[in-house]
Amino acid sequence: MSGESKARAAAARKAMEVARKRDRRQRHLFTGGIVGLVVLVVAGVVLALTLHKTGTAAAASEIPTSPATTAQGRTDPPPWAVPADTAGQVKAAGLPMLGVEGTVEHIHAHVDVVVNGQPVVVPAGIGIDEATGQLSPLHTHDTSGVIHVESPVKADFSLGQVLTEWQVSLSADHIGGLKVGNGEVLHAYVNGHLYQGDPAGIVLHAHDEIALVYGTSTQQANPPSSFAFPAGL
Repeated sequence: MSGESKARAAAARKAMEVARKRDRRQRHLFTGGIVGLVVLVVAGVVLALTLHKTGTAAAASEIPTSPATTAQGRTDPPPWAVPADTAGQVKAAGLPMLGVEGTVEHIHAHVDVVVNGQPVVVPAGIGIDEATGQLSPLHTHDTSGVIHVESPVKADFSLGQVLTEWQVSLSADHIGGLKVGNGEVLHAYVNGHLYQGDPAGIVLHAHDEIALVYGTSTQQANPPSSFAFPAGL
């Protein structure tokens, strides 16, 4: 082999070695970048879970074991739409907003409101703030009248809390702007049985049927006494 050929071969070998070193550095940098990205993602997930757990625990501590037995809100006639300030009404009910539905206390009750023989819609979204993705441990998902109790701690919840979140005033002598008198009465029934006392103090139990019936004594006949809960509730 001539001297010129040897020189070209040596140059080619050197170029190949430089290329191999460059490839190794690039692979190392790429692998290191991937590992670093994975570490950052994992750290972010761990941090988010930690903050979520801390936030949930803090919110859970705000749930009273004994619920409010009054209901504060609007004093106008029905229908009553879901209030604009969800978080404010949940706070007025003595409850916190949660990032996720609780699972420790998980029951469902049903509420009927009947005025002069006609049903009043219990709206969807009571206790749920769509804008923030947060919700109360006491809320509604639809207009069926099913009340969802989904709490991270064991506690009692009352009809008064439901009505406060709904922003509808309730006591033994009125519901909203409907007052007793002049032949009109307000009765509350739990599973078909007349409830004595302020209906805001009714404590929710699994599969209770709670009916608030306003009207004449004749219109109190045959109040709702049961509800066919969907499978899984």
